[in-house]
Amino acid sequence: DVQLVESGGGSVQAGGSLRLSCAASGYTYSSYCMGWFRQAPGKEREGVAVIDSDGLAKYADSVKGRFTISQDNAKNTLYLQMNSLKPEDTAMYYCAAGGGNGAFCYTGERSMDYWGQGTQVTVS
Repeated sequence: DVQLVESGGGSVQAGGSLRLSCAASGYTYSSYCMGWFRQAPGKEREGVAVIDSDGLAKYADSVKGRFTISQDNAKNTLYLQMNSLKPEDTAMYYCAAGGGNGAFCYTGERSMDYWGQGTQVTVS
């Protein structure tokens, strides 16, 4: 079974930084798409950033220039570095994985097949 376990969430003041981590296991596809999504109270889940097996990253407009997605293949870990955080970034952040790359890897839920349990980020 594929397992995705997020960590690194917490509370931070506006302008601060956090780094989220997602430890992946059981995912053996050579072609893949992994990403971060978030859901704020009363809102739909939205894509934040994705990266595929070729290293191509895509971002939501709301986080471009502030967030950076990266991966450490040796550690099977996905990261999201979040800088210049704003109160509107407050949400539950989810790690996700899917089997597509290139055009099939995008910040939409349909590009993902597996989901983590989430980690809370609160910006005040």
